[in-house]
Amino acid sequence: MTIVPGRSRVRLPRQVRILAAARAVNQLGAFSLAFLTVLLSRDLGASLGTAGAVAALFGLATIPSRLLGGHLADRLGRRRTILAGLAGCAAAQLGIAAAPDTAVAAGCAVLLGFAFELYEPPSQAMIADATRPDQRAPAYALLTTALAVGNMGAGLVAAAVGRSGLRWLFVVDAASCLGCALIVYLWLPADRLGSTPPARERHGDPGERPDSGASPWRDPALLAMTAAGTVFALVSMVMLVGLPLSAAANGLDPASVGLVTGTLTLVLGRPLLQSKPLTGLSHPAAAAAGFTLLGTGMAGYAVAHSLAALFAPTVAWAIGNLLLTGRAFAVVTALAPPGATARYLAVYGLSWGIATVAAPLLATRVIGSLGSAALWTASSALCLAMAAVQPWLLRAITGRRDAVVSRAPASSADAAVG
Repeated sequence: MTIVPGRSRVRLPRQVRILAAARAVNQLGAFSLAFLTVLLSRDLGASLGTAGAVAALFGLATIPSRLLGGHLADRLGRRRTILAGLAGCAAAQLGIAAAPDTAVAAGCAVLLGFAFELYEPPSQAMIADATRPDQRAPAYALLTTALAVGNMGAGLVAAAVGRSGLRWLFVVDAASCLGCALIVYLWLPADRLGSTPPARERHGDPGERPDSGASPWRDPALLAMTAAGTVFALVSMVMLVGLPLSAAANGLDPASVGLVTGTLTLVLGRPLLQSKPLTGLSHPAAAAAGFTLLGTGMAGYAVAHSLAALFAPTVAWAIGNLLLTGRAFAVVTALAPPGATARYLAVYGLSWGIATVAAPLLATRVIGSLGSAALWTASSALCLAMAAVQPWLLRAITGRRDAVVSRAPASSADAAVG
């Protein structure tokens, strides 16, 4: 197996670029969830406690949603599962927009959670189907860059649409889901269950062989990657939730801070994804550098009390995040046995579901009790610890898988992972 990216400029397949474009369109409407608690409390008369509980139920519902997405992607097909998830999200968001009371809105929010993550495992597995191993890290990172593009547009749309009423935000979000579904339906290939994805057929990837029935929950390498991924997701979500709170505590405009972080990530993203020095890094080297930069950025936030002072730590954070984004998905894809890619990605993706629930509770509790500097200092220390742990984990996984490949008969060597 090899999990080392190529050392030259990587050109990504058309299918990956279409998926990224569809994701950016979908993200244009993703601002609505930030206003769910406001809609419940202000427009529907729910208490803040009730509104928070509904938001938490939404987050919990996304966890089985991701697992179901992985199962359906491997059984029903990638494109069908993506379309089902997008249609379900659109229907639930329209239900929230038209809800006459808190009970109906809460029910639709939970249904939204169940549909919300169906998209992720099949879209990630579709990228694995369409790419060679050396293309996967930049391909997954491109998907994240598309999210940054969509997020920037989402803020502008929210500012314009929100003036007409919060319910319209959910209508626009539903429209963005349907727009994404239209792109997927028109320009992505139909599912061909049991056939070999073109990229894997050309390069001898294991996609041409049937699923052995192996359970992702019994793969210690995957579970170790998921545990490490949960730390990365938690740090990322703490930054997303904590930075606006920290900015507000320091008298800064949270919207301006969000614009700075989003713009820098977007401006740095595409050139870094295609630069030869970064594409040539092995996964362990990228993990060490990435977590070190994340830790540096977090430490900078602890002492930044002005908008100008946020630039340097945000640059460090953005570069570190881009170094890490996509690498873990490429490794998990390489770990997956034939026919189980989506289920492996779904289990790994649970790290983000856990972080989505835990990070707001953690960030608000620490900032409220100890101050924002304590949150950033602790997060920085965690990142620096991961800078040592993650490369060791990746090397251990690579060594174990290479040993399996070396012991395999020549006739089955091509079936080994990666």
